[in-house]
Amino acid sequence: MPDASPETLLVTAVAVLRGEVERIVAASGGQLRTVASIREAAPFWDTAAVVLLGSDIRELPPRGRSPAVLVGLTGDGDSLWHLAAAIGAERVAVLPEAATWLAEYLSRSRTPESGGLVLGIVGGCGGAGASTAAVWLAHAAAREGVRVLLVDGDPWGGGLELALAAEDAPGLRWPDLADASGTIDPRQLADSLPLAGGFPFLSWPGNKERHSGVDHTVVAGVLDAARRGFELVLVDIGRGREALRTFAWDCDRMIVVAPALLRAVVATARLLQDLPAVETVLVVRGKPGAPLDAELIAESVGLPLAGIMPDVRRAAAATELGRLLDTGRQRNVRRFAGSVLDFGAGVTG
Repeated sequence: MPDASPETLLVTAVAVLRGEVERIVAASGGQLRTVASIREAAPFWDTAAVVLLGSDIRELPPRGRSPAVLVGLTGDGDSLWHLAAAIGAERVAVLPEAATWLAEYLSRSRTPESGGLVLGIVGGCGGAGASTAAVWLAHAAAREGVRVLLVDGDPWGGGLELALAAEDAPGLRWPDLADASGTIDPRQLADSLPLAGGFPFLSWPGNKERHSGVDHTVVAGVLDAARRGFELVLVDIGRGREALRTFAWDCDRMIVVAPALLRAVVATARLLQDLPAVETVLVVRGKPGAPLDAELIAESVGLPLAGIMPDVRRAAAATELGRLLDTGRQRNVRRFAGSVLDFGAGVTG
């Protein structure tokens, strides 16, 4: 009997891309409808379970929803990511490398299961405090009994484990997962990670040893396993373009952290152009009575305000000394973290 599940819609006129997606959908046991143009896609766009848009398509139907995944080929280069941000795609799949990920994504779309939330945190400018916010939020969620995982998404950030004073904690780091392939078991992942502050974390090594980074397909597989194994996955994302492409585009929601400074507002507005089209909120870091009002900043960058991050004295020194978790116990930090988790993640309260 034919599969009666809702079909996947692919819009592309590129024969090679169509062939790649046809094989992936067939392997995942789904139904695929392929059309060559937006005009042909219009009658099926809003009823399809998933809309895949080929990198050769440069337009969207009027009033139609954004495509779930922009699919392209290895040779598309930087243009693929620019196009994804411009059209509002939520995910990017570079084929054939991302074939396994796309097959699993399509399978989940047909049989959705309850899974955790992958929440990305990125600084609107350098030194915004995104790493500090990520640690505070993970610590607060763990205290509330949430199964939370903190992920270091900045390969060149020096290792988030140093801020946790956990560089000697036993467990896997990102380079240990560089050769991972296929589906990763969520329980095995959770059991293999180091602990700090009552929650597991996955960090880049906090040492001087050279590492070659981790392929996007590996990151996608790890975050998918984390989504299935935890209630909340907090990803501290670096501002570098490669880090954004590797980590941000696998997040379900985003939090942007920006200090209450004029240049930070401008930098944040530029950053938004490189983020995926998922629900995104703003956290403003500043002291009471700062020259720029948090509500005004949020309005100027076009994001909902999720909370005001306290500018804690000696927070930078605490980070350098590996005592950042200690600052998270302060009352104003706990209040901030609780409000942001309620507003941005919906996993507590």
